[in-house]
Amino acid sequence: MSQTATLGGRSQAASFSPRRLFLSQNLLTATIIGIVTGLIGYWLGAQLETTDNGDAGILLGYLVGSVGFLVGLGFANELIPRLLGRPVSVEVKADAVELEAPSPRNWTRYFGISLDHKVVGIQFGVGVVFLFFVAGFQAMMIRTELLHPKGGPWPAGQYTALVGLHGLLMMFVATLVIVATFGNYFVPLMIGAKRMAFPRLEALAFWLVPLAAIILYSSIFQGSGGGFPTGWTGYAPLAVEARAGMDGYIVGFSFIGIAATIAGINLLTTIFTMRAPGMSWSRLPIFVWAMVAVEFLSVLAPPVLATTLALVGLDRSVQSSFFLPSNGGSAFLYQEMFWFFGHPEVYIFVIPAFGIALEILPVFARKPLFGYRLAVAGMVGVAMMSWFVWNHHIFESGIAPGLRPFFMTATEFISIPTGVVFLNLLGTIWRAKIQFKLPMLFVAAFFFNFLIGGLTGVFLSDVPLDVTLHGGFFVVGHFHYTIVGGEIFSLYAATYYWFPKLTGKMLNERLGKLHFWTAFIFFNTTFLPFFAVGYLGQPRRVPVYLPSLQALNVWISVNAFLFGFSNLIWLVNIIYSWAFVKERAPLNPWNSRSLEWQLPTPIPADNFQRIPTIVAGPYEYGNPTALPVAEFTPGTAPVPAS
Repeated sequence: MSQTATLGGRSQAASFSPRRLFLSQNLLTATIIGIVTGLIGYWLGAQLETTDNGDAGILLGYLVGSVGFLVGLGFANELIPRLLGRPVSVEVKADAVELEAPSPRNWTRYFGISLDHKVVGIQFGVGVVFLFFVAGFQAMMIRTELLHPKGGPWPAGQYTALVGLHGLLMMFVATLVIVATFGNYFVPLMIGAKRMAFPRLEALAFWLVPLAAIILYSSIFQGSGGGFPTGWTGYAPLAVEARAGMDGYIVGFSFIGIAATIAGINLLTTIFTMRAPGMSWSRLPIFVWAMVAVEFLSVLAPPVLATTLALVGLDRSVQSSFFLPSNGGSAFLYQEMFWFFGHPEVYIFVIPAFGIALEILPVFARKPLFGYRLAVAGMVGVAMMSWFVWNHHIFESGIAPGLRPFFMTATEFISIPTGVVFLNLLGTIWRAKIQFKLPMLFVAAFFFNFLIGGLTGVFLSDVPLDVTLHGGFFVVGHFHYTIVGGEIFSLYAATYYWFPKLTGKMLNERLGKLHFWTAFIFFNTTFLPFFAVGYLGQPRRVPVYLPSLQALNVWISVNAFLFGFSNLIWLVNIIYSWAFVKERAPLNPWNSRSLEWQLPTPIPADNFQRIPTIVAGPYEYGNPTALPVAEFTPGTAPVPAS
């Protein structure tokens, strides 16, 4: 839909008008409607109740209340007239500020539906980072409990719920923090597109996330113990028989799966259909290739999760028996379905981290990306192989012995495309004159941390070792080295790299270096001992352990608190630089060739007044005859390629 407005006597074309296609965007009204409709849904469910636990009422209350919230926010304002065959009246009110660039002072646009992918990217970033710190605070509570071998301040049942909430909330964060934040914000800019393919779906994907978090945390107030007792995996039959807090797990986790799926559809459609002229697959930025690989997983894997959780909800509310062995169901079926989603999900975390490292490294090595096509093949190979390894999570759960060698071998083979990506990283820095700016420091830390996570994963792919170590802290250490040491450190790198483009400000370098050294040192001093306590027999998900392991656990807890403090430095740096620093950042502080850095800051609402023509690749560093990445119509690109 194209709208025309007058700006300074000239006619300006806008492909869409952000926030103008909805008649109401009142968050307070949406909250009230959500609460009222939720109570109505709960009452209706109570009339249909077939169990003693009230699950039908709770589940229907969550679902109806969520629909009411989204309708109150404005998602049905255009849908309902169209379904009724009525014309949709759209009032466009474009002024100079909105056509040129959204005003940074117009903060209210972040509290409603926005059709601007940049606003949605910021919404995702702020929201998911908030959840990251909430889950991190829960981690501090867990480590407080483990200071003593007989448990600490939290009763055993509450400790289990605390571990489950921490794990599941970190799953939310890891699924969305890179893909939804930097993917939504930068992919259209990097491919020369004016917008996302489906802006309304993009907005819906975001607003499902706070709904999911609120529903998940409401589980704390349900049942005698509060929360859910299954850990983040929600294993049946305990999931079917658990207290009412399990219903919050079912709906909240399902919403995250739905959000990931519709975000994946949106990004894939945008990349496949909206690339600028000349943006061939061989010129696509490697971060965008990472989004292609990961979004195929996001489109295919989370629907399996949503289906699995829907079946658990039916078992709880209408007494079906998909997963109850006593009534002919199979708890093992739940594990198969969950991990068929769960292991591709791990690579939804990891592949974006590869993309960020490969995107940033050539900029600071001042060399072309080594083996561009091999890097693409490596990430696509990881995504494809991730579908063939899920049963290594259930070697101890009754899997047929004849299947173990296949899944063990497939798990070991996935290290081959992963190793290819590492060779691309090493080849890029070979004989390079590296500029050790803050983004590059965190990429180097990613190298080190993920290598440890990958090597310990090869150990765990071996059946005898996995059977010995699976239930202990060795697995927890491996997972945290892969996700926190890999993905979260790449998140730090991306924050320092793209913050000038996101906000027009530079992050403070002294605080950034303090953050780097404290995070890198205390992350490793926290999680390396996990392998030791796990090898010595400390089980996970229980608050008691052998007294002989107390010294190691005290060491881990103290260093975990220090690692948490390092993240506060990062947060303070972001808030201080964004809100209080007056000096504007250079337009292209890293001298990057990528297309997003050729735009002014702040970025215009429509990104490009005219679609650019791509004439060169983004990694031609060190080539004095290299052309700029794009040709712009005169007057449409205020910032020339550096």
